[in-house]
Amino acid sequence: MLKEKIAGIIESIRLIEGVRLCALVSRDGIMLGRYSAGDFNEAWFAAMCATLLASAESAAVIVKVQSPDMVTIHSSDGILIIMGAGEKILLAALVDPAWDLKHMTGMLREIAEDVGGTF
Repeated sequence: MLKEKIAGIIESIRLIEGVRLCALVSRDGIMLGRYSAGDFNEAWFAAMCATLLASAESAAVIVKVQSPDMVTIHSSDGILIIMGAGEKILLAALVDPAWDLKHMTGMLREIAEDVGGTF
């Protein structure tokens, strides 16, 4: 049943126009499910997603600002978005930079909130 839920969530993310890759990752860096057109090292990707958001949270504490709920990495050929999806899960998506980032993050945030309520 859990595999089916994860597969359904991945499919919902994948169907967002402009998403090239997506994954659900545990906050301790374990890949739960993913979609991508090509192969990549899932274990490293999951670990780095968890590390990125945890590092951003630690940096926020140091400068005494509220912990971020999302980290974005911008490059000329893609934007990697990593956001919290509840207490235990992260949602990661690689999106086309030609798409409106605010709109994309809004759609991803809606899914992340649903995930947070499910797990």
